[in-house]
Amino acid sequence: MSKRPAAFLDRDGVLNRDTGYPHKPDQIEWIDGAPEAVALLKARGYLVFIVTNQAGIARGYFGPEEVEALHRWMDQELSAAGGGIDDARYSPFHPDFDDGRFSHLAHWRKPGPGMILDLLEHWDVDLSRSFLIGDNLTDLQAAEAAGLPGFRFTGGDLRGFVESVLSKRAD
Repeated sequence: MSKRPAAFLDRDGVLNRDTGYPHKPDQIEWIDGAPEAVALLKARGYLVFIVTNQAGIARGYFGPEEVEALHRWMDQELSAAGGGIDDARYSPFHPDFDDGRFSHLAHWRKPGPGMILDLLEHWDVDLSRSFLIGDNLTDLQAAEAAGLPGFRFTGGDLRGFVESVLSKRAD
């Protein structure tokens, strides 16, 4: 099987509005154009991955099961819109709330590249045609540490932003 390009997407602030530790479907407000952006990526042959820090786990607000259930729901919703998520990674670690349960995943917390590197180990990704979209500097730092270009999304229509990134990548 040939390598495929991949889009690594931060979750809160890129796919959905960052409303403060969303972890249930009824808390998700899609960013304008997010379902269409994921559908566009899939139509262009991209693998689509979520890479998200989820400090709410370390803080005790919710558990890993809730994050995983939410990601399954997001995949179903995005698939119904013509897109879908191929895989997701999340970091439950936060240094200020470390009780030892997630210390082994400290390198997964962005700006560390651990989530991206783990996905690269499990998927046949063409790194030269891949990129990350995030809304924070730590997202871009994680991308750079993993050898990926990173693009900062500051709001607006995600589909239009993805179109712009794809046109830059084609140059």
